Amino acid sequence: MKYKIEKYIEKHQLMEKESPVLVALSGGADSVALLLVLHNLGYKCQAIHCNFHLRGEESNRDEEFVTSLCKRLGIALEIVHFDTTEYAKSHGISIEMAARELRYDAFEKQRKLIDAQAIAVAHHRDDSAETLLLNLVRGTGIRGLRGIQPKNEYIIRPLLCVGREDIIDYLKWRGQDFVTDSTNLTSDYTRNKIRLEIIPKLAEINPSIKESLAGTAQRVSEAELIYRHTIREAVKRVKTENSIDIELLKKEIAPATLLHEILSPLGFNSKQTEDIYDSLDNEGSKIFSTTEWNVVKDRNSLIITPKDEIKAIDTILPATGTVETTLGTLSIKQFPFNNHIPKQRNTACLDIEKLQLPLTLRNIQNGDRFAPFGMRGTKLISDYLTDRKKSLIEKQAQLVVTDAKGEIVWLVNERPSARCCITEKTKNVICLEWNQL
Repeated sequence: MKYKIEKYIEKHQLMEKESPVLVALSGGADSVALLLVLHNLGYKCQAIHCNFHLRGEESNRDEEFVTSLCKRLGIALEIVHFDTTEYAKSHGISIEMAARELRYDAFEKQRKLIDAQAIAVAHHRDDSAETLLLNLVRGTGIRGLRGIQPKNEYIIRPLLCVGREDIIDYLKWRGQDFVTDSTNLTSDYTRNKIRLEIIPKLAEINPSIKESLAGTAQRVSEAELIYRHTIREAVKRVKTENSIDIELLKKEIAPATLLHEILSPLGFNSKQTEDIYDSLDNEGSKIFSTTEWNVVKDRNSLIITPKDEIKAIDTILPATGTVETTLGTLSIKQFPFNNHIPKQRNTACLDIEKLQLPLTLRNIQNGDRFAPFGMRGTKLISDYLTDRKKSLIEKQAQLVVTDAKGEIVWLVNERPSARCCITEKTKNVICLEWNQL
């Protein structure tokens, strides 16, 4: 006769029986029940046990228990040892986070080694309820209210359909013992406080609180599918490859939420996306950054660019030849003036006698001025580029060529300086051609 847990898992089948399954086995009731259920249902199981060496003899006891259990069941077992405390210290993270990273890294390595179709872990319905409450206390969006998901890439959680009481009843029915992690019986960790203190209090109001929370998480998961579809359609309406149309964004039902959904995957937190949204009606440009991305509010758009896209250039140029940079290639030629010179925007031909070599190619700097050909006097380059309706990102990427005195002789791909332009008296020309990558 199949116990109801086994029936539940068959009903919510998450994998095939023909391929190996890697089962995370701690020795606790949940993981022991998971291994037994999958083994009895005919899955090809291999177990993996992590000894974090955090609980002294108790850690060794757990290892001995799982070794004995797998030997009795005829299941292959991989045991991995960690110096968790040292790992946490060297990486500047908590013991809990260190154990999690080490555990899942070990799971993935072993999965690849045995070519397992999935890594089965023993989270159950009560864990999902606790996760929902934990996320709610910390503050979360719709995704955080889904609780724990039954599948995440190779990670599967077959026991999410049952509660801990069902698991204990199953082990009693099977006559199978298990070990208890003493840290789960204290209120030292936030999750333990929720499990041992908060949920029992809520159960005084609703005895079925765990089932209710799990049911809520399930309904939110289904609603989130609709939400994600709606967000994807809205993103198509307001965003091109690297920019967001501000006017179209503001016409959406929940523009601030939509903006958060677009930018949060790039590392922008809630406060940053609020600041960006608040800037939409302001005049002028402004830049917002994470470690990897820039968002520039520029006139009617939010422009999204990788942070390393704008690279610093400061290169002394040879008299002739080709210079390759991270942004493009500059070719330099010299020849006698013959009244036939290129007139493309990416080319500047200058009177070499009016220059002091060597020339330098560099990014623009604050306060840079030049005398644009065809205009009187000098002009701040920032003002010139604003008049040309250049975005803040385009301004930051703008290059200039200066001579040995530091005077700007060419605003690259824009205009040469009037001071060194060709006249009827010119004898020799230096020609610069810029080809953007």
